[in-house]
Amino acid sequence: MGDGEVMNSPRIIVKAPGRICLFGEHLDYLGLFVISTAIDLHITVSGSLRADKLLHIVMPDLQEEERIDLTKPIEYQRRRDYLRSAVKVLQRNGVTFDHGCDCTLTGNIPIQAGVSSSSAFVIAWIAFLLSMTSRSGVKDRELLAQLGYEAEVKEFNEPGGMMDHYTSSLGGVLWLDCQEPFHAERIHADLSGFVLGDSLEKKQTTQVLSSVRERVQAGIKQLKHSIPSFDFRHVTLREVEPCLGGLSEDIRRKVRSTLMDRDLALEARDLLKSWSKHSEVHLGGLLTRHHQELRDGLGISTPKIDRMIEAAMKNGALGCKINGSGGGGCMFAYAPGCEQRAAEAIRSQGGKAHIVSVSDGVQVRVE
Repeated sequence: MGDGEVMNSPRIIVKAPGRICLFGEHLDYLGLFVISTAIDLHITVSGSLRADKLLHIVMPDLQEEERIDLTKPIEYQRRRDYLRSAVKVLQRNGVTFDHGCDCTLTGNIPIQAGVSSSSAFVIAWIAFLLSMTSRSGVKDRELLAQLGYEAEVKEFNEPGGMMDHYTSSLGGVLWLDCQEPFHAERIHADLSGFVLGDSLEKKQTTQVLSSVRERVQAGIKQLKHSIPSFDFRHVTLREVEPCLGGLSEDIRRKVRSTLMDRDLALEARDLLKSWSKHSEVHLGGLLTRHHQELRDGLGISTPKIDRMIEAAMKNGALGCKINGSGGGGCMFAYAPGCEQRAAEAIRSQGGKAHIVSVSDGVQVRVE
């Protein structure tokens, strides 16, 4: 028993998955559409209650540990202090803590690589904290996602949407309509054959998000002067095209690609809802087209990721794309039946490969 541990306290184990974004990078914060998939790489929090009100968190992967005294006001110790922001958000939402805990936080999700390690971290931690306060565990997974978004994004005024939090919390393949009120729908397509490729290039998430977001929103603002009824969710590229000439080349390219990516997400949703084995080649083609728009239009890929994609395509992948906000991080190959070949091809270009499967959402176990 740990120092101060409650006698006969059950051990709580929480796992939250990372995710890949099939379609919709840089669409969620614009109130558009995303298709995302939870994968079987996880952040895990495990521990038991203490008699006092101290949270003692050991993070061996980072060689760090933290102590949070729940009897005192929560004050942030660093930028993006998610351990403390989660506690603060829960307290703000009426959660009270009668006990602290001794716990360990570990994970196998690549960090700063576009696979939602930070959101999985926040979702796992909030689910653990909620499980500390109630033996009924976490029942409302959508509320959990919203709390995670509040603790990670809103609390620190960061750019980004709720895709990561919903995917980690709910799991599976999700169609996300990101316009308020946010809506998540499970798509029951039997997908397999994904290979995650980590370029080992650390990405600058907030910088890339801010840059793309600012330019697309500037384009929208200018287009609304030309098209008074402009609605980014429904306007067609054909309607917008005559007005794009008045925009700078960079903004024009990003607006056009955003509209193309929106249409690819809609086409992919229809494909996945009527899924059959014969749909695999079509899906691969849509993924590759999406990457081309992200690379050439939004400018978020890197030469190394493009080489990893090219190698995987030459070794049987049906489609590949960069994953996440871009500027480094991961790509993934859709390679049903030839996952090992695609993985070796990714490694040949200096990447780290993980063969991954679609995962359930957050899992809570009490022993």
